[in-house]
This record gives sequence, structure tokens and C-alpha cells, in this order.
Amino acid sequence: MPVQTPCLWFDGQAEQAAAHYTSIFPNSAVTRVSRNPDGSALVVEWTLDGQHYQGLNGGPGQTASWAVSLSISCADQAEVDHYWDALSKGGEESMCGWLRDRYGFWWQVVPTRLVELVTDPDPGRAHRAQQAMLGMHRIVVADLERAADAVPA
Repeated sequence: MPVQTPCLWFDGQAEQAAAHYTSIFPNSAVTRVSRNPDGSALVVEWTLDGQHYQGLNGGPGQTASWAVSLSISCADQAEVDHYWDALSKGGEESMCGWLRDRYGFWWQVVPTRLVELVTDPDPGRAHRAQQAMLGMHRIVVADLERAADAVPA
């Protein structure tokens, strides 16, 4: 199967963004920078814990949207907090575990426990967990569990 690599559009910030992202994720590195004749970066390639990415300094006029986001599956609250804090700094927090980073790209920071709770075989537990998530920005696992376990009135 051919390798698929997301390519993100930047307005001159691809090299800076790649350095930022690789400082956040373990086992990550900038792997190649293709330069224009004037020495500025044209295409920057990097890996985030094994996942390949490209950044294209394509110029102004193209912006990221909610339609495409990068999702991080987090093992626990510590991971959620690490990625949330690092990626939201200089960006914008949104609802339900979504944030926009300082470069305009959307991320979903999702604890695996959220998926377990909202797919619980007990529809009441799943519904209560989902309702709790809808009121959160950063997902807080303990609050999800507390909501799922709440006894209905």
C-alpha cells in the first residue's frame, strides 16, 4: 500500500511549525527541508512519533478549517494535558476536545477512555458521558467517569 502523508499549507511558517510540533511529540524529528533559490523553506518534512507529515510554504490565501483535523489518541489524562497545553498555547481552545494551534490547524485531543465511555453497552452511561463531554473544552477523564456513573434522578 502506498504511504499517505498529510501535507499542511503554510504561509512561510512550515519550518517553524515543524520544529514546534516535533518538540511536542516523542520520537519526532524534522527529516528534510527543500529550499527555494533564496534559501527560504519550500517543503518541510517531519515525523511525529512515526507519522510522516509535509509542510508546504504555499503562500497566503489558504487557511485550515474544521473540515480536516489531526486527532491524538491519548492513553490517560497526563497525555491529554501535555498535548492540550502544548498545542493550544498561542492558539484557541474549542469545545469537545478540539483546539486550533498557533498555525491555524485543528487538533482533537481525545482520551481513549472517552471512546470507551461513549460506546458503553449501557446506553444511559454512554449518554451521560457524551453529555458531559459536550460541555468540556479540554476533556477531563475523571469528570466523564463521574458523569457516566451518576445515578439518574
